[in-house]
Amino acid sequence: MRFRRHERDEPEINLIPFIDVLLVVLIFLMLSTSYSKFTELQISLPVADAERARDRPREVIVAVSADGRYSVNRQLIDGRSPEILAQAMTAASEGSPEAIVIVSADAAAAHQSVINVMDAARRAGLAKLTFATQTNPGGSPAASPSR
Repeated sequence: MRFRRHERDEPEINLIPFIDVLLVVLIFLMLSTSYSKFTELQISLPVADAERARDRPREVIVAVSADGRYSVNRQLIDGRSPEILAQAMTAASEGSPEAIVIVSADAAAAHQSVINVMDAARRAGLAKLTFATQTNPGGSPAASPSR
């Protein structure tokens, strides 16, 4: 009598149900995730807990009003273009590239107005730029700087 040997079938792993489950989980995560929008950020600028301002011999103070007017060292500038502002900043710095530009912008000033000041400082060859802030009325810092 001759007995037949039964060949064992190799077990197969069926990946199709596994892929289906993963796709369902992925779709669930995509639908349930909420994305924060940058327009929803609540920020209040400029306020800082800063030390007393130092006396700097060569500084150019550029003030930006809420309606976009400029003044350089307390002299009102006619015009709002970066070219005119750069000429006034060059005259105020007396041609010294070591002068420090202090931007004192109103909290309600347009972002483009401050960018124009930065562009004018670049055109005038003034590389040192800082922003003036006011102290927080409550006495506590608005944001603790990382040191």
